[in-house]
Amino acid sequence: MNGHPLVWLDNGATTQKPRQVIETLAAFYGSANSNIHRGAHTMAREATEAYEAGRAAVAQFLGAASPDDIVFVRGTTEGINLVAQTWGRANLGPGDDILVPVLEHHSNIVPWQLIAKETRARVVPVPLQPDGQIDLNAYADLLSMRTQLVAVSQASNVLGTVPPVREMTALAHRYGAKVLVDGAQAVAHFPVDVQDLDADFYVFSGHKLFAPTGIGALYAKPEVMRNMAPWQGGGNMIESVDFTRTTYAPVPHLLEAGTGHISGVVGLLSALNWLTSFDRDAIAAYETSLMAYAQQALATVPGLDLLGSAPDRIAVLTFTLAGHDPSTIADWLDRDGIAIRAGHHCAQPALAHYGLESAARASLALYNTSEEVDKLVASLHRLQQAA
Repeated sequence: MNGHPLVWLDNGATTQKPRQVIETLAAFYGSANSNIHRGAHTMAREATEAYEAGRAAVAQFLGAASPDDIVFVRGTTEGINLVAQTWGRANLGPGDDILVPVLEHHSNIVPWQLIAKETRARVVPVPLQPDGQIDLNAYADLLSMRTQLVAVSQASNVLGTVPPVREMTALAHRYGAKVLVDGAQAVAHFPVDVQDLDADFYVFSGHKLFAPTGIGALYAKPEVMRNMAPWQGGGNMIESVDFTRTTYAPVPHLLEAGTGHISGVVGLLSALNWLTSFDRDAIAAYETSLMAYAQQALATVPGLDLLGSAPDRIAVLTFTLAGHDPSTIADWLDRDGIAIRAGHHCAQPALAHYGLESAARASLALYNTSEEVDKLVASLHRLQQAA
């Protein structure tokens, strides 16, 4: 990239894809391409088997009790909107509260604002502490019998904070509230068990998990999903259609109208097989060690300020550099083949907590190395010296 070996430090935006995933996609389109569920021929049957194997793999990956608890969606954003427009429309009303921490991604804020406006509920922000942790005392105080939903990320895309989701969920359930967990930034970094979390909903995107873009999954507790109405109408989600009466397929197919992203599911299955072939705890330990190394190295750069210092966090390093706009920093690093993110990271309230409108972000994954961190730090030193 620009004459240098690529250093990909933009994993929070999307991960690169292993060779196995790319080859699986090529093989599917080259020799197994077919629509699913409704075909009577061999390729349709085999494509259906692969698609449903992907559903089973997601259920196992998340610790769900059954593949029927998994709905395929385009990604985290669509999964959250699906819950807002189905469960939310049926269960929210005037005076109800939706609690959303300030650290959330916009995709876990805006859908709740939209449905709150429609149902006359209200979105209540949960403040942060100076180190980027959720203020749990404020959270406990904000919970009440008016609280119908808590929407919280398992890992922040801008601060790296990993909230105590299990404890927050248990507290919310005391008030009868449901809990939606945004797992977009969590699933690639450490094991997830939705039953241990006791989450009512859990969503993630495949492209942040070494899988293709345009595929993700929604988990919902079976007793909750059974009461969710159709979100979209069309093929695949029906049993029979007549102009006088239409009957619907059972969940999860009820919530999957039309032809799904078949190759995306095939690629997601391949990515999950690749990722779970490693020791997940070892991955988490390696990334934690690499983050600590990066924090120490970045501390040597004059004028660099890291945002957030929560004790439990993933390897996300968001920073400002005195005298330089974040976009200028990203452009400089790009010339050295180093890819980072600059901007508001779709988390403007979290940045506003620090009095900022934008920042630079380096986000690490299991394939990054200390040598790549050294290249990042050396380039930032050169930027400061050139100023």
